[in-house]
Amino acid sequence: METHILRFEHPEYLYWLLSIPILIAIYILIRISNKRQFKKFADSKFASFLVPLASKSRSITKFIIFLFVIIFGILAAANLQTGSKMEEAKREGIDLYFCVDISNSMNAEDIAPNRLERSKQAINNLINKLNGDRIGVIIFAGNAYVQLPITTDYAAAKMFLSTINTNLIPSQGTEIGAAINLAVKSFGTNDHSKAIVIISDGEDHVNGDAIKAAQEAAKLGIKIYTIGMGLEEGSPIPLYNQYGKKTGYKKDREGNIVITKLDDNLLRQIAEIGDGIYRRASNSNVGLDDIFNEINKSEKSEIESKVFTDYEDQFQWFVGAAIILLIIELLISSGKKNWETKFNFFEPKDENNQ
Repeated sequence: METHILRFEHPEYLYWLLSIPILIAIYILIRISNKRQFKKFADSKFASFLVPLASKSRSITKFIIFLFVIIFGILAAANLQTGSKMEEAKREGIDLYFCVDISNSMNAEDIAPNRLERSKQAINNLINKLNGDRIGVIIFAGNAYVQLPITTDYAAAKMFLSTINTNLIPSQGTEIGAAINLAVKSFGTNDHSKAIVIISDGEDHVNGDAIKAAQEAAKLGIKIYTIGMGLEEGSPIPLYNQYGKKTGYKKDREGNIVITKLDDNLLRQIAEIGDGIYRRASNSNVGLDDIFNEINKSEKSEIESKVFTDYEDQFQWFVGAAIILLIIELLISSGKKNWETKFNFFEPKDENNQ
């Protein structure tokens, strides 16, 4: 199946088109101001005698051409593209959900630069290795939410991944069970091979829910892999103000600094139930590479996805049009030449003199 689609490579540049009404308003105000200034000097009916080479219509023409030069320049910068040859690309892969813990404890810095940022870096690196697999992202703390539905758009996955932080979910906690249940639901009812990768420090205070959710997922043939973010000795939880500056560390009611520690046992149990593997992160290796190798051993399903295989840039047409109009605008003088007074190229004809 072949079709065509139009898109802008840089649609954010189109906001500059909002400057066009502003330029028109400025031009009108300048014209009004000039007219008022002239009236202070002489009556407007004497304009043709005092400035015989002035041309109102010529000035307007030059301004309109100037506006189109700007418009075409903006469209060229936005880079209109045409897509063609939309094909039904058949890929083999699995459906994979990354469930990322974004509770405050993931700000702990025992894994540099901190647990959450290191998790995002590792996922980003793993995405670079994927080919044909569909991926999605779920974030969880006291609740779980789909940050990115299952997709083959790896660029979108990286973009959504970069926006993840511990402020996205106000309710605190580590509801691993809720994340697993949401992933199972979000996979849908297709027969693709499915897997869940949970990245967390494992401090789930409702362990029974996580174990039960893992058991239900395993019944559906969904494999679960887990990564423990944190070191054995634990680490304090940094606190930040609205400007992102560290203000101290989280304390309990007695004023003691809270130390967040990795819960190995829960994450190991979940991986065992889900027929996956567990890896503990360190400052040198998060462990996603091992999990990626295990996932590659899994039986992969045929995944169908429609992809525009060819995009062609069309910015050159707008650049060309802008250059031509700019040359025309430069060739048109603001006022009439002496020899042009014999011809009325820009002035309306006076029917009374015909």
